[in-house]
Amino acid sequence: MTLEEMARHLIDTTRYMALGTADPDGRPRVSPVYYAPDGYRDLYWISSPEAQHSRNIAERPEVSMVIFDSTAPIGTAQAVYLLATAERLPDDEFEQHVDQACRARFPEQQVFPRDRLRAPAPLRLYRARVTEHSVHVRGGDPVRGKGVDSRFVVDLG
Repeated sequence: MTLEEMARHLIDTTRYMALGTADPDGRPRVSPVYYAPDGYRDLYWISSPEAQHSRNIAERPEVSMVIFDSTAPIGTAQAVYLLATAERLPDDEFEQHVDQACRARFPEQQVFPRDRLRAPAPLRLYRARVTEHSVHVRGGDPVRGKGVDSRFVVDLG
């Protein structure tokens, strides 16, 4: 499997990502979020604008994310790291993206009704636009290993 295939597989099959934001004082904050990809450049999640990570995004939209299989046995972990710009989805783009964001990963009986994602409801749709993908390669990888774990930038098109 190529590094690009591994990154696509993780994005396609993993349900949670760790979302990294920065608090107003610059301290890092990491939050697990359930996400839905739209290809490999846009990732969507549902959150409250009052959540600390959402408030952080409103102040500093630059985020980092990692997607990985937390059930992988020690020594076999794979991960894709993402750099992105995040935002609460603008109201004028809601209709265009809500179906992909909500129905892509939620079983039909658990689809979020649209009215639960608009004012005055407490949840909103968020998007991260990925600017860079990189993958984790174990130091002992027989093909790409360097003796220490490394990251390699990949192009997912």
